[in-house]
Amino acid sequence: MDLNEIRDRIDEVDDKLISLFSERMKLSNEVASYKREKGIPVIDMERERAKRNNIFEKSPEEFREYLPLLYSVVFDLSRSYQNRLIGVGTDLANSIEAAIENTPKLFPSNITVACQGVEGANSQLACDRLISGAKIMYFQNFEGVFAAIDKGFCKYGVIPIENSLAGSVNQVYDLMQRHHFHIVRSIRQKIDHNLLVKPGVKLSEIREIHSHPHALSQCSNFLSTLKDVKIIPSQNTAIAAQMVATTERRDVAALASRACIRLYGLECLKPAVQDKDNNYTRFICISKNLDIYPGANRTSLMASVSHEPGSLYKILARFYSLNVNLIKLESRPLPDRDFEFMFYFDLDAPVYSPRFIQLMGELKGLCETFTYLGSYSEMV
Repeated sequence: MDLNEIRDRIDEVDDKLISLFSERMKLSNEVASYKREKGIPVIDMERERAKRNNIFEKSPEEFREYLPLLYSVVFDLSRSYQNRLIGVGTDLANSIEAAIENTPKLFPSNITVACQGVEGANSQLACDRLISGAKIMYFQNFEGVFAAIDKGFCKYGVIPIENSLAGSVNQVYDLMQRHHFHIVRSIRQKIDHNLLVKPGVKLSEIREIHSHPHALSQCSNFLSTLKDVKIIPSQNTAIAAQMVATTERRDVAALASRACIRLYGLECLKPAVQDKDNNYTRFICISKNLDIYPGANRTSLMASVSHEPGSLYKILARFYSLNVNLIKLESRPLPDRDFEFMFYFDLDAPVYSPRFIQLMGELKGLCETFTYLGSYSEMV
């Protein structure tokens, strides 16, 4: 046979596969009806294990690594279809649809917002861009920001989640596992680190430079040119600038934003000393309530999966099947569990698609734990 004849035979086999798959899914519909009537859970691991063993035994030797993979997908699709028919995951889908309907059409202004640091911090600058006229409550650490949202002290909080040079803010990702919250908006903030000193201080006088560890790492090239200068981490870039302004010493400097010049009466000895100019930090605006404002085209999720081969693949395959673009995947260790992880997903997908709502309802069945963090738009 020539290639075209072989392809014609493949087409004939595919037609049979489509027909048989459709018949199998119709039988899954009958199974779902029976389980719904009897109150039986969709997942039956004993049945699936027996089926997998049977398929492996019946598989020709040359296809034994392929057929179990094919049926793993078939089982997932059957389970997903049954979940949809029975209504598993509809609570989350209903919550998302209700949030879309009930969230105000305009993003709020003149509200109380929690930020880490002090005036002049990059979190404050991002907050001012996100929320017009925000009344900011400052907290010493990120834990304080999450706690303020949990306890209702502030409606929203603004925290950094990743930097284009330094990577993810791991402390924030770890806190996500311990607090209940939703993301309502995000923003990309251009970051410039400037060497700030008391008025009149010269570069040769400086013996210490203070700043946040990420800022210090992002200015490593400049810092390496300085001799006999001690580099000291600080909780926040603005706190470092505030310390320089209030100390009686003149041999200390800070790496901080230009806003701190006016705020603390400092001078900029060297502007924009970061290693690269494309330095951006992404901040998220978090809320205790699920609010979905118009234009939401990005979604964040948090999930853990069973510690077995293919568990993460099943989730990624579902994104692919629905043409959902995965724009970030982050993992953080699960406390008290050896070599197991919590996964964080950022998806480029409008929340308004019925297929997207369906996906959110089905993902819970693929995960050990699953949390929908929110759908939102990102300012640039």
